[in-house]
Amino acid sequence: MAKLPEEAKKIISRVLPAFIATASKKGKPNVSPKGSFRVLDDEHVVFAEMASPRTIANLRENPQVSAMVFDPATWGGCRIWGKAEIIDSGPLFDSFKAEFARLKMDVHSIVRIAVEKVEIMPPLKKAG
Repeated sequence: MAKLPEEAKKIISRVLPAFIATASKKGKPNVSPKGSFRVLDDEHVVFAEMASPRTIANLRENPQVSAMVFDPATWGGCRIWGKAEIIDSGPLFDSFKAEFARLKMDVHSIVRIAVEKVEIMPPLKKAG
C-alpha cells in the first residue's frame, strides 16, 4: 500500500468530481464521475455509490481501480491506482448514508480504495 502525499490530499479536497475507471473481468471499461470522492486516511480514498451499477458490477469482478482528479483551471491534478473494497454496512457506510440523506440522495454502498500508486500531474497553467 502507498501513502497519499499531502499534495494529492489537497488536490482531492478542492477538485470534484473525481473520475473512476474500472474494468470487468473481460476487460470492458467504465468511467464514472464521483462527487463524493475524498481522502479517508493516509492510505485510502473513498466514494459513495448512488447510481453506478456498472462501476459496482465491474468492481465485484475486478477490484482494480484508477481514479483521476483533474483540475480544468490548471490542467493539473492527480491519478490514483488501487484495489477497491465494496462496503454496505458499518460505521463508514452509516456516516455516508446519513450525510447524503440530508441531500435526499440514497447511498447503496461505499467503495474504499487501498492506494497502491499515486501520480501528481503538475499544473500546465495558472488558475484564473
